[in-house]
Amino acid sequence: MRPKLKVLFLCTGNSCRSQMAEGFARHLLNKCIEPYSAGVLKHVVDPFAIKVMQEEGIDISNHFSKTIDELKNKKFDYIITLCDHAKETCPYFPGKTIHYSFPDPPSLSAQTQNIEEALTIYRDVRDRIKLFVLSLPNILLKAES
Repeated sequence: MRPKLKVLFLCTGNSCRSQMAEGFARHLLNKCIEPYSAGVLKHVVDPFAIKVMQEEGIDISNHFSKTIDELKNKKFDYIITLCDHAKETCPYFPGKTIHYSFPDPPSLSAQTQNIEEALTIYRDVRDRIKLFVLSLPNILLKAES
């Protein structure tokens, strides 16, 4: 049996997108991926991200924000940047890097009129991240060859 691939999901603040990706990978791909998440900066995990992940039956309420510096001694097979800022500011990590940019729910929802409008934005990004995570085995297989 092949060992699990260690995958780091990286975004700016490790508060939303990377936390969702880690949660989905842990829940959906736990037989083949050992997921981690971090940010270029450290923030608290976004309460709306926690809420919309709970709607999918995934509890990320015990996750906490980490910076990439806190994981610098870990060896990752893949670093997956989830936003352009993380891609541009990510320090060198041994391993392969994949970039896929997702919109930032907190920024997009800042001007919404109510919580439901904000949650709609979070759900949209959550669903995009879920599809991306579900496609990861194929993406990583292609990267291996």
